[in-house]
Amino acid sequence: MSLTATEASELFRAAPERFIPTGVGEVAYRSVGEGPDVLFVHGWPVSSATFRKLLPFLADHVRCHLIDLPGAGSSRFASGAPLSIANHIDSVRRVIDALGLESVAVVGHDSGGLIARRAIAGDPRLRALGLIDTEQSTGLNWRFRSFIAARHTPGFGAALGWLAGQPKLRRNGFVLGDAFHDRNLLDGEFDEFFLQPLHASRDYRDGAIRLLRSFDFELVRGLEALHREIDVPVGLVWGEHDKFFPVEWVEEMVGTFPSAHLTVIKGAGLFSHEERPAEVAAALLPTIAAMHEG
Repeated sequence: MSLTATEASELFRAAPERFIPTGVGEVAYRSVGEGPDVLFVHGWPVSSATFRKLLPFLADHVRCHLIDLPGAGSSRFASGAPLSIANHIDSVRRVIDALGLESVAVVGHDSGGLIARRAIAGDPRLRALGLIDTEQSTGLNWRFRSFIAARHTPGFGAALGWLAGQPKLRRNGFVLGDAFHDRNLLDGEFDEFFLQPLHASRDYRDGAIRLLRSFDFELVRGLEALHREIDVPVGLVWGEHDKFFPVEWVEEMVGTFPSAHLTVIKGAGLFSHEERPAEVAAALLPTIAAMHEG
C-alpha cells in the first residue's frame, strides 16, 4: 500500500481504531501498512503521532502498530491515574499480549526506547529492536540531567506549558530548541500535535509532568546488563547533533548488545525521525522488516 504524508498525519487527527486497557488507563491504538509486525513506542512529551513522517516510508514494508501510552495523545486516563515509567513498561507488555503479536519488532524513541527495552528484553516474541535517540548505557549527560533536575521545581509544569505556547521563547536551547537541529520544526505539525496540547490542556500537561517526575535513574544504570539479554538484531539510529544523548556516547553503547549496528543521521538532533524521516526509515528497515528468528 502507498501512504502519503498527508494521509499519515490525518491518521492521528482521526479517532483511534480501539482502546486497550492497561490498568492505569487505556492505550489509544492505530495501525497501518502490510508486512511483519512492528510496534512503535513514543517518548516524552509526545505521542505516536511523532512517527507520522516515517509511515510513508515504512507502510509498504511492515505493519505499523502505533500506540499512545496513558497520558499522551488520544489515550484515556483518569486525572488521578498513577502515570509513571514503570506503568508504561507494563502497558507495552499488555499491548503486545492484547494484540496477540507472536513475532514483533519494536521501535522506541527517546524515553520510549528505554520503556521498550525494559518491557521486552528477553521476550521470545521479540524479533528485532530499533532505537532512535534514547537513553544510553554509558549514562546521562549534563544536558539531560539539567532538564530532569527542574521537574520538582514549584510551578515547573505551568511554566513549561506557557513556554510551549510561545513560538519565539520555546526555541531557546534551554526550553525546547535543543530538541531539533532545525528549530523551525517546533512549529507546524509538531506544534499542533504536541506543544499546543501541552500549552492548552491542564490535564494533558499534568499527566506529562507526573510522568517526568517518575523518571528513575536506576532504569538507566542497569542498561548495560539488560542489553546482554537482547539477543536479536538491534538497529541504533542517531541524530549527529543530539544534545541530550550524544552520538559519541552511543558509539560506546553499540558493543553492549550481542548484535547491533549504528547509523548516524546527518543534520538531525534528538528528533531525527522528524527531521530526516527518509534516512531514518532506510536505516531501520533492514533490521525491523527482516523475519529474523528471535
